[in-house]
Amino acid sequence: MAHEKNHDYHILPPSIWPLFGALGAFIMLFGMVLWMPKQGGGPWMFLIGLAMVLYVMYAWWAEVVVESHSGDHTPVVRIGLRYGFIMFIMSEVMFFAAWFWSFFKHAMYPMNPDGTSPLVDGVWPPVGIETFDPWHLPLINTLILLCSGMAATWAHHALVHENNRQDMKLGLILAVALGALFTVFQVYEYSHAAFGFSGNIYGANFFMATGFHGFHVLIGTIFLLVCLLRLNRGHFTPEKHVGFEAAAWYWHFVDVVWLFLFAAVYIWGG
Repeated sequence: MAHEKNHDYHILPPSIWPLFGALGAFIMLFGMVLWMPKQGGGPWMFLIGLAMVLYVMYAWWAEVVVESHSGDHTPVVRIGLRYGFIMFIMSEVMFFAAWFWSFFKHAMYPMNPDGTSPLVDGVWPPVGIETFDPWHLPLINTLILLCSGMAATWAHHALVHENNRQDMKLGLILAVALGALFTVFQVYEYSHAAFGFSGNIYGANFFMATGFHGFHVLIGTIFLLVCLLRLNRGHFTPEKHVGFEAAAWYWHFVDVVWLFLFAAVYIWGG
């Protein structure tokens, strides 16, 4: 037969989601520009674009789940999904490497306020910056995130090695709860910062690096929460659980980035 499938790959049918997602991203970005000061626009176009992007993410991934249940995700396809997610995490590593590069550069070669040579009276942190004590709330957040990573590992072990769905559920609940607690403490820390985002390079580096990490924690928490909801619907088996595996990898990546942030930004750079 002309259309008989004689390979292990999944040939995707035509889909509207790439185009719809690109359109939503364009509207969101354009709305973000209009929302900036002196542009005279409000947040509505940005919010419309954001809603479009979020809907595409939900609908597209829902189709991927359906494909898995219909048998389209063969072992070869699952290997491809894993490789794709590994490359995504590698791109995220490069993303955070840029912020570490900026932080280390300004810490080791601090410029004067007038932009003159860093060899002349350079001070880091800049004069007047009161940094956080790393051995209080930052250390607590470190322990919280590490415990959350351990809970995610427990959930993965319970599924793969024991097929114990109850322990997997408890591990995911604990991981999600600790991830949410980390976010709450991070917001509390920001609200008590003695320096701002603008006006000094330390604050700009600090809030960009830790802020983007906090955003990744939020995304990872949602990722694990979706896995918990899917588990309650009977999804995942010891043999087929690529979605949960990707969530666990992402969560461990977030853990490792925070360890480097804690050591570099809070301890060494503070």
